[in-house]
Amino acid sequence: MIKVVLCDDHALIRRGIRDMLSDAPDIEVIGEAGDYGELRTLLRTQPCDVLVLDINLPGRSGLDVLNTLKEEGSAVRVLVLSMYPEDQYAIRALKAGAYGYVNKGGDPEQIVAAVRMVAQGRKYVTPDMAQMLVESLTAPATEAAHERLSDRELQTLVMIASGKRLSDIAEELTLSPKTVSVYRARVLEKLGLSNNSELTVYAIRNGLV
Repeated sequence: MIKVVLCDDHALIRRGIRDMLSDAPDIEVIGEAGDYGELRTLLRTQPCDVLVLDINLPGRSGLDVLNTLKEEGSAVRVLVLSMYPEDQYAIRALKAGAYGYVNKGGDPEQIVAAVRMVAQGRKYVTPDMAQMLVESLTAPATEAAHERLSDRELQTLVMIASGKRLSDIAEELTLSPKTVSVYRARVLEKLGLSNNSELTVYAIRNGLV
């Protein structure tokens, strides 16, 4: 039996994923967490085979959690489940230690197949993701400007471009508004932009939102 822990800050989404996985005879969801704090407590008491992790968590992003687990030498295998497009986050997630990346809007059978593959210690990639990985190995060294952003800067960029105010972003990420302003300033500087309108246009043109 594959033991799974879910970490997503939306209870309804967790319920949907839990119900989907519970239909599989070889998968058991043994715990759920809504944020990083709950997840740490849960992993101490409920060892699991696979952690299904949302990339957009309050306080610490899924990428932060991946990096922390990697630094701690955790044996848990992580499958990232996200609404963000594969071409912007999948490779980042895999580099941070994820075993796979699946879009929440994908086929439910794909998520079940991904959990099974990750539980075996194998990487799960979709055909599109495999193509991106090949291209990233064979493409010239040039990269898009936003690829030089840190994970937190990219997260800030996406949230601003989605229409969220700095105060909303600060609350969602449990950061001070001043800290979020610093991230925004860094993003504008690195991308050579002047204001939020230009930032939003950039994000749309590059498929970030």
